[in-house]
Amino acid sequence: MSTLVASDLDRTLIYSAAALDLAMPDAEAPRLLCVEVYERRPLSYMTETAAELLAELADTTTFVPTTTRTREQYGRIHLPGRAPRFAICANGGHLLVDGESDRDWQRTVTARLTAECATLDEVRAHLLHSADPAWLLKERVAEDLFAYLVVERSLLPQTWVKELAEWAEARGWTVSLQGRKIYAVPKPLTKSAAVAEVARRTGAEQTLAAGDSLLDADLLLAADRGWRPGHGELAAAGWDAQHVTALSECGVAAGEEILRAFTRAAAAPVRSC
Repeated sequence: MSTLVASDLDRTLIYSAAALDLAMPDAEAPRLLCVEVYERRPLSYMTETAAELLAELADTTTFVPTTTRTREQYGRIHLPGRAPRFAICANGGHLLVDGESDRDWQRTVTARLTAECATLDEVRAHLLHSADPAWLLKERVAEDLFAYLVVERSLLPQTWVKELAEWAEARGWTVSLQGRKIYAVPKPLTKSAAVAEVARRTGAEQTLAAGDSLLDADLLLAADRGWRPGHGELAAAGWDAQHVTALSECGVAAGEEILRAFTRAAAAPVRSC
């Protein structure tokens, strides 16, 4: 059985210090492995047990990191085990093959964005016009594909994200609030489409997936089986699907449990419907 494992990274498999959510006494905390350094400082972690599980998984499946990060941001991450042949960045905007962005996939994405949604310039202008400098910290464009704001959550009006989502919906875009970041992403730009392309190229017979945010919902829905942690946008919204397991674990412990679930599912035969 050929298995493709597509997983979100941040707050799904890897965690910043603030997101670790270590609830146990310090003496009982798990050993952590740093998997990302930014500006010469450690930034992201996973447990050593999770690292071992991921290394084993990479040897027995097609493991595909599937992230909203840009290619540059993804390049800072050094996951344990065999380097993935395929990786998906920019929420499906770039399909990396052996570290290089696939040009055929780039052309496919560009054509869909041009045909199906408002331009990045229009959306970015609206973001900047409607955001209040009192709570807006930064505005960024990722890979010339989508935009996001970094905000002070305590000052962000409760209705602002909802109003932005309604405005974006009519223009073929979607909005996601993740921590201090508000993402505006074109609807055709999806992780699931890029994962389907990898599955086609590799001949995968089943796809397993995990993610924590609304930008991962399409990925989870398209997979044969999926898992979401007990934290994040999907958990907060009570999002579920019949084939997606909602874990109770939160923080870095959830990342470890997701990798255990991947390992069990990859080893089990698929039941026919």
